[in-house]
Amino acid sequence: MKKITPEIIRKAKRFGFSDKQLAQIFKTKESEIRKYRIKNGIYPVYKTVDTCAAEFEANTPYHYSVYEPYNESISSDKEKIIILGGGPNRIGQGIEFDYCCVRCVKALREEGYETIMINCNPETVSTDYDITDKLYFEPLTTEDVLNIVKYEKNVKGIIVSFGGQTPLKISKELEKNGLKILGTSSKDIDIAEDRKKFGKLLDTLDIPKPEYGTVTTIQQALRTANKIGYPVLVRPSYVLGGRAMQIVYNDEALKSFFEEAAKFSGEHPVLIDKFLEEAREIDVDALCDGSNVYIAGIMQHIEEAGIHSGDSTSILPPISLTKKNLNEIKKYTKRIAKALNVIGMINIQFAIKDNVVYVIEANPRASRTVPFVSKTTGVPIASVAAKLIVGRKLKEFELKDFESLDYISIKESVFPFQKFPRAKMFLGPEMRSTGEVMGISKSFGAAMAKAQDSTGNPLRTSGNIFISLNNNDKKPKAINLLKRFEELGFGIYATHGTNKFFRENGIKSEPVFKVNEGRPNIVDLIKNGEIQLVINTPLGEESRFDEYAIGWAAVQHKIPFITTLSAAQSVVEGIARIKSHDLSVKSLQEYYKN
Repeated sequence: MKKITPEIIRKAKRFGFSDKQLAQIFKTKESEIRKYRIKNGIYPVYKTVDTCAAEFEANTPYHYSVYEPYNESISSDKEKIIILGGGPNRIGQGIEFDYCCVRCVKALREEGYETIMINCNPETVSTDYDITDKLYFEPLTTEDVLNIVKYEKNVKGIIVSFGGQTPLKISKELEKNGLKILGTSSKDIDIAEDRKKFGKLLDTLDIPKPEYGTVTTIQQALRTANKIGYPVLVRPSYVLGGRAMQIVYNDEALKSFFEEAAKFSGEHPVLIDKFLEEAREIDVDALCDGSNVYIAGIMQHIEEAGIHSGDSTSILPPISLTKKNLNEIKKYTKRIAKALNVIGMINIQFAIKDNVVYVIEANPRASRTVPFVSKTTGVPIASVAAKLIVGRKLKEFELKDFESLDYISIKESVFPFQKFPRAKMFLGPEMRSTGEVMGISKSFGAAMAKAQDSTGNPLRTSGNIFISLNNNDKKPKAINLLKRFEELGFGIYATHGTNKFFRENGIKSEPVFKVNEGRPNIVDLIKNGEIQLVINTPLGEESRFDEYAIGWAAVQHKIPFITTLSAAQSVVEGIARIKSHDLSVKSLQEYYKN
């Protein structure tokens, strides 16, 4: 720090160096660089983007920072709330959060506040000229937020819970620097994010959870994994979209994971959970005003546990939960929301195995399922959450119960495999989808058919299916599934092992070579247009050479490609509904009326 001069810092700032980068260069802390800047009066100013190209006076309140003499951002006397957006779009952090931010801004303006959006992504609605009162095109970092707050007076506080994980990560630091976080506090956010603290909270609340551990070294990881018992789910904490998350089956795989995890987790510990194989996963979105809880939607995943919630097919309302399980989910949701002192939104993920409801994780923020739940139920969850954050109470709103719906809505994920030929196609705990669509109807099968059609891969109603099952899936439910396909008139091709299982159980199927067994193989049949649906269920660490070849051939030829038996069962319901010509189109408003 002795070598630093105000001139050096000013010059570095003009060149675009952040406090964090300078701290690294000068081997000090970011907070020390910030203190030095403040002491020497080194701040950016904010210029206005001229949206009229100097032809007319531009009143559009778009601002960007520069280290120059004159500031153009004028602060009004009106009470203000700052909303932190979602930042750049990437897998796990997409336009679902932009939707929430826009709804939040509109709700706060209705409540009489001036709204200020901080976001660096021009490809969002929240950065459109007519959405917020003021917009700062700035990165979502502690440094940039603190710089902006210096120029804005009468700020009531900052909302970090609508932009996903990105703003959440800096909430603690912002609070340390004297800013008021509106809604759920950074302390309670940290309890939910920190596996050890959250585990203790669940124990206190008497809520079941999978066995878990938090570790910082490979030695701790090996001890914890062996104590819990393989398979385990391992993941860095404070990451987006299940980034770097894996299901690990042995010590060797755990060692290789740990080498990679360090890149993503940084100073945060790595989390190790017992993986609940073949459990059913449930997603819950809820609102809380600090004392009362409203459950906006309980979504049942079609795929078993182990598939990231952002990639799974979700059903709202759930169609096969027992009343006991449903009541336990509601009870646990209310307990957790109140214990975390949630003001606004919370998303909780559950797993059900052997009739026991386990809590996987809780996120006291907007989730990527909020737009889906809102569109299904007609309840503007994000808008209500914003009003709760500024002091309104749940009893002031007439919110309908999702269980009263007389129709079914299905969220289906859309994947980018057509554009990324080398991407892994098999779904797991790390998110891969880049979009989602929705199907809605009075019956499950019709909703499924509509959702699948919306993905661009409509279900075929005749032809042949190819199926390859792992040993764990060779069960009576697979035979029942294949009988349905037979009844619908489909021919069946299967790998030799799966074909043998089918023949032993009275299913007529034709054997076909795997890719490395000879010609013509399954990829040849796909290329020749002889296969209309692929069902392939890989498991564990078996070789996936054939699976990648089959998956890529299916994607290239736009053939629906399914990797779980649960999803296959849903698809057969959809095909049956299409063949019965029982599909109709209605607007959302017509569904809401009834």
